[in-house]
Amino acid sequence: MTEVKFERISPADFFYRNRDIAGFSSPARSLYMSIRELVENSLDAAEVGRIPPNIIVELSSEGDSEEGADVYRLRVEDNGIGVDPEHIPRAFGMVFYGSKYGYKQSRGTFGLGGTMALLYGQITTNKPATVISSQGGSKAHKFVLMIDIVKNEPKILKHEVVENKRKWHGTIIEFYLEGDYSNSKSKIIQYFTHTAMANPHASIMFIDPRGRLYYYPRVAHKVPDPPQESLPHPVGVDVETMSRLLAITKERTMLGFLMKNFQKVGGKTARDILSLAEIPESKSPKKLTHGEVTRLVEAIKRYGRFRSPDPSSLSPIGRELLETGIRAMLNPEFLYVVERPPSSYSGYPFIVEVGLAYGGSIPQSDTVQLYRFANKIPLLYDERADVAWKVVSERIDWSTYKVRFPAPLAVITHICSPKIPYKTVGKEAVADRPEVERELVAAVREAARALRLYLGKVERREIARRKLDIYARYLPLIAKYSAELAGRKKPPKIDKLLKGLGIDDEMVERAKKKAMERLQELYAE
Repeated sequence: MTEVKFERISPADFFYRNRDIAGFSSPARSLYMSIRELVENSLDAAEVGRIPPNIIVELSSEGDSEEGADVYRLRVEDNGIGVDPEHIPRAFGMVFYGSKYGYKQSRGTFGLGGTMALLYGQITTNKPATVISSQGGSKAHKFVLMIDIVKNEPKILKHEVVENKRKWHGTIIEFYLEGDYSNSKSKIIQYFTHTAMANPHASIMFIDPRGRLYYYPRVAHKVPDPPQESLPHPVGVDVETMSRLLAITKERTMLGFLMKNFQKVGGKTARDILSLAEIPESKSPKKLTHGEVTRLVEAIKRYGRFRSPDPSSLSPIGRELLETGIRAMLNPEFLYVVERPPSSYSGYPFIVEVGLAYGGSIPQSDTVQLYRFANKIPLLYDERADVAWKVVSERIDWSTYKVRFPAPLAVITHICSPKIPYKTVGKEAVADRPEVERELVAAVREAARALRLYLGKVERREIARRKLDIYARYLPLIAKYSAELAGRKKPPKIDKLLKGLGIDDEMVERAKKKAMERLQELYAE
């Protein structure tokens, strides 16, 4: 009989073998992903401390690897709150270790990003990473480390405590990786441009391997309120999560457990749920059987009368900041921003924001130009797999809103939630959950109605302009011949006739000027 060998591998080993799953599928894509993940960590680190982010990204060419691929040195520096030195090795040297697993919105979701970038660099160059961080004290900590892929643990090669006379706070990460800048440049620059749009309060500087400086200055000084960690909403809890909460609770009764561990659950709601589950209110949470835990979760699903989740765990961009960012990047002639009220899917709160921009610097296109964001992250790949694309291309009839393609039309969508329903670990496309799709449709339609009003005014102005051009051409002739027939030497004043058309003064003045010039020409003949 053939012997089957079983083995257990660590999370780091899994992603070492399957890095494509996390978006590190090619040298070009991996370079883009590494920059993206570290920049997003830096933005979060600054915003959590209400600090306007200053981020410097340097990418320099370091020659070729043994396999002939291009090797780069990537250095990312921020002015965030810094990392406690006790956590630095595990935060950057252990897969699935981080500060983003609480019930609140964050740019990272899976605890992979920064560590995955360093893991990719180690796999492709076999060189360690350097991490320097300070929380603003007199000392900064410098670690040189690698990842033990088999054990999923950091290997600290060097640890130094250095003087920090400037009381600098933040983090610097520097490591080597294989990449392909020639084929990823457009996406990297696009990423920085879009990031600046959604984060106008950030100052971002990028120096590329050719020494070119790309600078995205801060255009707003208001930092969005950071999300607050909150209790989970009962609707989003499954049997496994419920079992974990029961195992760590200090409450002595099930009534107290439900009221203290979930949001929007008061005494009456807790009693109703326990009654549905046929569990005594006074029973100890530690003594629930697996069957009772299952009944409890099923009772929560059947209850159906919970209030909406608490939105304090969310941090939307905000209408003012989003408008500022869009104007700085697209310079549209028309802009309308919508922020929908908080909603929820599967017990997770979310907010949809939509900006609709038209004209100005936006080029003509046969389709809607879509800018997608999730938790303030630009989504640049897999556009047609995203719910936002489905909404703007299938759910909205743009001809209803006076849009005729090709048109200079851009739609900016942003979804924020403690749990974005991404389709893949690569975080590039949002799934078409009915609740999310419904909110996007409502927001886009509201903005499109405002655009229709604007285009209607533009259309009426154009019709009026054509009329005035005709009047400006023929009124002087009518005025001249009328004066001659009446035996007058001077023609009547035509500005009163133009003003009587009910058209705005600016257009009337232009038409009047044309008419008077024509009248002078006629009398000069």
